[in-house]
Amino acid sequence: MEYPIQWSVGPTATARIFAPEAWDISTDGITATGDTIVVAVVDGGMDLNHIDLNLFKNKHEIPLNGIDDDNNGYIDDYDGWSAYTSTGVIGNDDHGTHIAGTIGARTNNSEGVAGIIWGGKVIPINASSSNESVVIEGYGYALELRATYNETNGDSGAFIVATNSSFGVDRGDPDNYPIWCAFYDSLGAAGILNMAATSNSSLDVDIRGDIPTTCPSNYMVAVSNVNQNGNILGGYGATEIDLAAPGTDIRSTMPNQRYGYKTGTSMATPHVAGVVGAMYSAMCGFDLVDALENPDSLSIWVRNRLLESVD
Repeated sequence: MEYPIQWSVGPTATARIFAPEAWDISTDGITATGDTIVVAVVDGGMDLNHIDLNLFKNKHEIPLNGIDDDNNGYIDDYDGWSAYTSTGVIGNDDHGTHIAGTIGARTNNSEGVAGIIWGGKVIPINASSSNESVVIEGYGYALELRATYNETNGDSGAFIVATNSSFGVDRGDPDNYPIWCAFYDSLGAAGILNMAATSNSSLDVDIRGDIPTTCPSNYMVAVSNVNQNGNILGGYGATEIDLAAPGTDIRSTMPNQRYGYKTGTSMATPHVAGVVGAMYSAMCGFDLVDALENPDSLSIWVRNRLLESVD
């Protein structure tokens, strides 16, 4: 068990998140109303066979039969979706595998690292790109799953509460990516809050720009990186950046049953996505009445509570 060397979720580092205190409240991956909490990792791929990852599977799809069994418009999307190839074939990738472990590695299982949301599930969506059409296809898959879940009262689709996107365009201008930016509102309307990593360069993105973290949507949370001492090591901006999270020397899952360190805003963002999942885990049933009936307003409520917790 490598939890003792995970400073970001441990008990002492200055810039840690207060994970142990939150775990005293809830470690469940299922909401009070019985919904399995899912976070979508929109990235370059993932090791689907890692022993420490708890991955979502589309139970209404038969893998590799060439048929859209659940009639959701995606053939063979049992494991997730690749916007690179428009297939359900998920490629292996160390970046996406590392992010997935930070969000939801199996915890308290005497194996590897601790994820923020112990029992929550992660779904891989391959769409890490500066190409707007690829990004939209990836996000569109997440939207389809959550919208279907809402419409079928949980019988089909997935209860995706958050997406994690650790990619983008340094110095990007929202005017040049109008569909990408607008799509966060569509995701939010279905109940999905979206975490996005800002630049790894020390840029004032209020002035220099960045995509997607300067997109003007209330359903997108822009994240920068801090080290153990709380020093910001990525892009910043009093207007555009919402918060910073641990992203330096982060220990997490790697392909082929390995574990390793990575640094960057890419590593900070999944801490926030994991916290959003954990918030749904701790929510009382009364709050969750809005999860399917008014998912957009619940997403905004979660965002506001999240930002109120920031030092």
